[in-house]
Amino acid sequence: MARAPGLSVRLKLTLSYAGFLLLAGVLLLVAAWLFLDRAPHVGLILVPNYRLAVARAFAPTAAAALAFLLVFGLLGGWLLAGRMLAPLTRITDATRTASDGSLSHRIQLPGRGDEFRELADAFDTMLARLEAHVAEQRRFAANASHELRTPLAVSKTLLELARTDPDQDTGTIIERLHTVNTRAIDTTEALLVLSRANQGTFTREPVDLSLLAEEATETLLPLAERHGVTIETSGELTPALGSQTLLLQLTTNLVQNAIVHNLTEGGTVRVHTAVRPRSVLLTVENTGDPLTPQQVSTLTEPFQRGTERLHTGHAGVGLGLAIVKTITGAHDGTLTLTPRTGGGLNVTVELPAPHSK
Repeated sequence: MARAPGLSVRLKLTLSYAGFLLLAGVLLLVAAWLFLDRAPHVGLILVPNYRLAVARAFAPTAAAALAFLLVFGLLGGWLLAGRMLAPLTRITDATRTASDGSLSHRIQLPGRGDEFRELADAFDTMLARLEAHVAEQRRFAANASHELRTPLAVSKTLLELARTDPDQDTGTIIERLHTVNTRAIDTTEALLVLSRANQGTFTREPVDLSLLAEEATETLLPLAERHGVTIETSGELTPALGSQTLLLQLTTNLVQNAIVHNLTEGGTVRVHTAVRPRSVLLTVENTGDPLTPQQVSTLTEPFQRGTERLHTGHAGVGLGLAIVKTITGAHDGTLTLTPRTGGGLNVTVELPAPHSK
């Protein structure tokens, strides 16, 4: 926003200090003059032509005093304003540095807490979050580019093979192209869901998480049967406020993730919903291989598939739990992942209850 040049804050404060000091001096001199002017009437001084004499003696002294106060106010005000505004200068320099693209700089203003230090600390916190967000977005963009480039490169190779070698089995090539294309579409759709949830542009409406859990488990029942996994659902009416489409996507991703990342035989998935005084819970628990807290902490990162736990042929696109995390955050909720004793994972989504909004 273009603005016309104006006086600096330091100069304004200096003029304010000097003006206030000059005004105080004027008032003090007026009070002294009134006192001296009343002196003959109360019998304090008996001098002929008293007023004229006082005026001749008082005027130069008053002028000199006012001049001294003006100079002293300007110099003192300039120094005091500079000292008081020094933290603001550091904040301004840090802002310019950040606007040039450097987010690693911090103000770290020393001293005890006051308004300037609170502002500096808030700015440092904002820079730290912004730096982490930008780093996450860059990492995500790089991973997404890699994930989308791979199927495109495979498709190009298959097409080149079909074009240069007419003796190749066309049916096999078409089947492989279909598989690769399906994977690319799944990745793209997952990225679109993730982007939509990040933007938060959705309508909030009453939703029952228990019904969404039932719908997700019914939809994924054939997948569970193919993997030999038993699904158990429980819970009561669990009202929430949010996007039914996104929350269904969240529930489906959790249940699908629990089915796929499970034991090869005799696995179990438990889906439970509950109501608390100020929140509602959706919990998905599954059996599986043992996990360390360090492994669990990375599972919500985009394209982290935990390949050591995956069954061959169902690698997914690595965005399932990343989408869950984003949708949960967009609904002002919290996502908690905990490794189960004996193997597997416990995932809890906690959303604000409708009446707590």
